Amino acid sequence: MAAGAVGRGRGHGRARAALSGRTLWDRNKTLWASWSIASGAERIFFSGDTGYFPGFREIGQRLGPIDIALLENGAYDSGWPTVHLTPEQTVQAFEELGARTLYLVHNSTFDLAFHGWREPLERVAAIALAKGIALATPEIGEVLTLGKPRVNRRWWEGLR
Repeated sequence: MAAGAVGRGRGHGRARAALSGRTLWDRNKTLWASWSIASGAERIFFSGDTGYFPGFREIGQRLGPIDIALLENGAYDSGWPTVHLTPEQTVQAFEELGARTLYLVHNSTFDLAFHGWREPLERVAAIALAKGIALATPEIGEVLTLGKPRVNRRWWEGLR
């Protein structure tokens, strides 16, 4: 784990499970990481691109309590489990982090996998509802301000 000052806050770089690279020729030549920022009483965690790995619990124990966990949810496939989280793994990672609010990222912008573009949102929303998880699925471009109340809505429903 790497840590350092970020303005008046504190930042931490953490491990995550995924390969790195953008082309056929640069596979795993860089180290990608998840990160967290603590500023005042607020703690934010960002997963980056990752497959599921058992380190989420350790991250939550070391850096918690986490107010909001920005976890990727989309572009997954059983053929590449270390690349992206499935919706069920997103919820599992969130629970292991011990975070208060789950904020979904890495979904619904463009199609990278064989599932429908709504599927990641629908599956996590259903699990979150069943488990009573505070879920944030802001519409693309929507601003979410920590500490301010907002009503989560399923903005993707009814879109083609």
